[in-house]
Amino acid sequence: MHPSVHAQANGDKPAVIMAGSGETISYAQLDRRSNRVAHLFRKNGLKTGDTIAICMENQAHYFDVVWGAQRSGLIYVAISNRLTAPEIAYILEDSGAQMLVTSAAMDHLLSEVKQLAPNVEQLVFGAEGENEADALFRTMADTPIADERAGTDMLYSSGTTGRPKGIRLPLPEDGDIAATNALVMLAVGAFGLSGESIYLSPAPLYHAAPLRWCQTVHRLGGTVIVMEKFDPETALQTIEKYHVTDSQWVPTHFVRMLKLPEDVRGKYDVSSLKCAIHAAAPCPVPIKEAMIGWWGPVLREYYAGTEGNGFTFISSEDWMEHKGSVGKALLGTIRICDDNGDEVPVGTEGQIFFEGGGAFEYHNDPEKTQGAANKHGWTSLGDVGRVDEGGFLYLTDRKSFMIISGGVNIYPQEIENLLVTHPKVADAAVIGAPDPDLGEKVVAVVQPLDPLHAGDALGDELREFLSADLSRVKMPKQIDFREELPRHATGKLYKRLLRDEYWGKADSKIV
Repeated sequence: MHPSVHAQANGDKPAVIMAGSGETISYAQLDRRSNRVAHLFRKNGLKTGDTIAICMENQAHYFDVVWGAQRSGLIYVAISNRLTAPEIAYILEDSGAQMLVTSAAMDHLLSEVKQLAPNVEQLVFGAEGENEADALFRTMADTPIADERAGTDMLYSSGTTGRPKGIRLPLPEDGDIAATNALVMLAVGAFGLSGESIYLSPAPLYHAAPLRWCQTVHRLGGTVIVMEKFDPETALQTIEKYHVTDSQWVPTHFVRMLKLPEDVRGKYDVSSLKCAIHAAAPCPVPIKEAMIGWWGPVLREYYAGTEGNGFTFISSEDWMEHKGSVGKALLGTIRICDDNGDEVPVGTEGQIFFEGGGAFEYHNDPEKTQGAANKHGWTSLGDVGRVDEGGFLYLTDRKSFMIISGGVNIYPQEIENLLVTHPKVADAAVIGAPDPDLGEKVVAVVQPLDPLHAGDALGDELREFLSADLSRVKMPKQIDFREELPRHATGKLYKRLLRDEYWGKADSKIV
């Protein structure tokens, strides 16, 4: 299915509602607007297989551009609007983008981006002058272009461990813009989404999950509610106001909503929720237990990556029987391997690989592409975990985040999951820092819920709190406090920045 199909069948139905402003775009409007975008792309010489980039805040025009590119057979690159001009220019150059569609909110960076990427044409929503995007689009026909063909996204890793890399997928073999895809089938079969879905997206649209799931809801004919920016209480208000049935979250969203005062949490009606999807990072068991206790058994979790090489799923009911699991494979076969690429026994930790999932490559990085596969041809996202006898997968941490202290392997995620359950902790990161005796020592970097609590007394309280569950070797040797951690808007932590800081690498950047 496709928004154009729903424009014909149910044109007045809202396709997009912006939660903050209330701006509403119907399916008929989305169809016309995306057609105009497609015509302008063709007028500017963009043909099937060419690349454009989008870099702007959450706004309704985002979907005009995405669907316009999709029906033009283009590859569309979503870029974080939080990046610096050199970082944006790097992705433009690396992806081969010929056009950047952006907004006036990025105006402070656009001149520098133009200097760094002079051959990339810029169209700017809300700008003044001849490159104002909306004015240009309005001059175009609102009927389909003659050579419609399905395009696809090209999304970049969030750069938590280095320069971001684009995941390049081939154009769909079936050129029909309304052809279905694997995510649509998963959304219907595993998550129960439909044309009746009222779907809340609280995260930035430039990230893989929000963008792809919003497009999936549009393919099904549902309504997408987009938060301009996540706020825990506003999210609850939005669920109640629009009777949201389906939504997607990351664990940090859950933590922040649970940290709201009980009387605030209790005054909003969330009973309309049928499915609360979550992914992107392991969810601490107590946090998920609390969410299921609050919202009911509507949480549905998956584990996957932008690479599309595998997909696991678990319902609330199965999770209660397998707490901490991210589910069983729906796409690909899970293989847990040792450092030699050989499978390990059931229950043994190792690197997670998928066999038989989708093929992918890291754009302009054959070495990284090759490094993602083992000798069997199975591919990995770099995570570590184990599988139980029932085939349920449990995540331990990313292999690159593992701390080796005195010869002992320590996974920070276990410690972080405990820290965020403490009532005085808003966020936490655990890293390895240099130690002359142990090689690495465990350091906890904590964001207190109240900055006034930062200090030795809270550090001692946290150590006492952790001691009930952690062995001495895993106990943080050092606890530092920050007003805010360098966390990506999608919930991922820029742990590399913290590690580099403690290891004395001053040239680290968020990319």
